[in-house]
Amino acid sequence: MLPAFYASCSEMLSKWEEIVPNEKSFELDVWPDLQIRTSEVISHIAFGSSYEEGRMVFELQQEQDEDVIEKGQSIYIPGSRFLPTKRNKKMLEIEEQVQTTIRRIIDKRLRAMEGGETSKDDLLGILLESNLKEIELHCRKDFGMTISEVVDERKLFYFAGQERTSVLLVWTMILLCLHPEWQVRAKEEVLHIFGNDKPDLEGLNSLKIVTMILYETLRLFPPLPVFGRRTSEEVKLGDLNVPAGVILIIPAILVHYDKEVWGEDAKKFKPERFSGVSKATKGQVSFIPFIWGTRVCIGQKFAMMEAKMAIAMILHKFSFELSPSYTHAPFATIIIHPQYGAPLLMRKL
Repeated sequence: MLPAFYASCSEMLSKWEEIVPNEKSFELDVWPDLQIRTSEVISHIAFGSSYEEGRMVFELQQEQDEDVIEKGQSIYIPGSRFLPTKRNKKMLEIEEQVQTTIRRIIDKRLRAMEGGETSKDDLLGILLESNLKEIELHCRKDFGMTISEVVDERKLFYFAGQERTSVLLVWTMILLCLHPEWQVRAKEEVLHIFGNDKPDLEGLNSLKIVTMILYETLRLFPPLPVFGRRTSEEVKLGDLNVPAGVILIIPAILVHYDKEVWGEDAKKFKPERFSGVSKATKGQVSFIPFIWGTRVCIGQKFAMMEAKMAIAMILHKFSFELSPSYTHAPFATIIIHPQYGAPLLMRKL
């Protein structure tokens, strides 16, 4: 995965180096580029050699995400999604394209594997190979995943991997502009550990300041500010008995801003809270940017490693501050993103 992280970030930074003049600051909205970068990483890791087709799928899914966000901001009329409106027809067409394209990729890969070709070093290949082994082990197809389930897994991986990582990166850069002393500390750590060498796994795992900054960013701007859980059995919450089958809405962002847990300065950016992660909160479930429990986000290590790589490479090449045109407007739909983008004044080092 690290080569994919490095290659995509290098491409983005090369673009920025061409745009930003020497010895001068230049205004650049980094938000679109961070979205494209994380999308390309997910495309490579999810589909490998089928990257181009995978990227087309993700571009279509971006339109689906925008539709969900738009509807979430509108008054809901029960049954309205079944009406033959222009928008609904377009969304149906997009869904058919997504399904058809992913199934074509899967069928092509399955034929290659049945012909003796080893699985590719990507998530699709790993998933299909594991699925085939499960079917062979039990000699029953119903023990494996259906093609529809594989398709749904690909779609979910895109949303979780692309959206969450891109918002983590953009808010980290914004917060480092608002708190330049931490940008300096993070830059010094990156230069101390890597110098002019390419970031490697051992070095990324050694980044303490950068990790503290990322954790504090996740606390203040959790990628999924609200999530739901269904009770599988009756459970007691304080004085309340909740029966099985009830959907509970957990506001992660309120937990992250709870002064009883984080102190009177809960709304302030203080990465030192995480200088010892086990000491950061009074309880384990007070910090839940990747949710918690058996349904915890399985991609959290992936997201953190990708974010460390990107921030380390950006700090190695640039310093940055907020542009006068920046408007601080965190906008929450499914995720929290900067409503008016992230125009920053970038300067080459």
